[in-house]
Amino acid sequence: MARPRVIGLTGGIGSGKSTVAAMLAQLGAEVIDADQVAREVVKPGLPAFEDIVREFGREVLQPDGTLDRKRLGARVFADPGARRRLEAITHPRIAAETVRRVTEAGVRGIEIVIYEATLLVENQIHETLDGLIVVTAAPSEQIARVAARDGLSRAEVEQRMAAQLPMEKKLAVANWVIHNDGALADTRRQVEALWRTLRRQA
Repeated sequence: MARPRVIGLTGGIGSGKSTVAAMLAQLGAEVIDADQVAREVVKPGLPAFEDIVREFGREVLQPDGTLDRKRLGARVFADPGARRRLEAITHPRIAAETVRRVTEAGVRGIEIVIYEATLLVENQIHETLDGLIVVTAAPSEQIARVAARDGLSRAEVEQRMAAQLPMEKKLAVANWVIHNDGALADTRRQVEALWRTLRRQA
């Protein structure tokens, strides 16, 4: 069984990497979304959930007993130490589940897996992958998208942006760049061209 090529997909918050991931999926790519994996590994009853409640208290839970991701997010983005403690709980579990999914894709004969994650460069995960796609957009566009999507204030969005590496550092290690400032049709053309390139290299 050949291991699939794993291509990272990242970008700044609100850059549109999920849009690009959805386009790649429509073209036939196998996409693993780190955010989705992160939500699954912290479900009630799982070890990461128990560790988070032990570390941060029951005030980070919703009335139904699940994690209040917005409240937890506000807390850890305001406190770098808290964010590091949360990442120490979740990142090893996310990594293990991602490896399991890549292995399972290989069993099914998948040749290319797209791994969509926010902190690929910050955590040096990109160095373990077979290539890196970076999605970029103007900061003003990022702020507007995230404020509309998540109901956050401009200051809250800027706080989250500041917690990530500057875009130029991500672009410096990118193998491919998707510019997502313009019309969706323009983004789609770039994604289709990229997918053709990846398929040729598979």
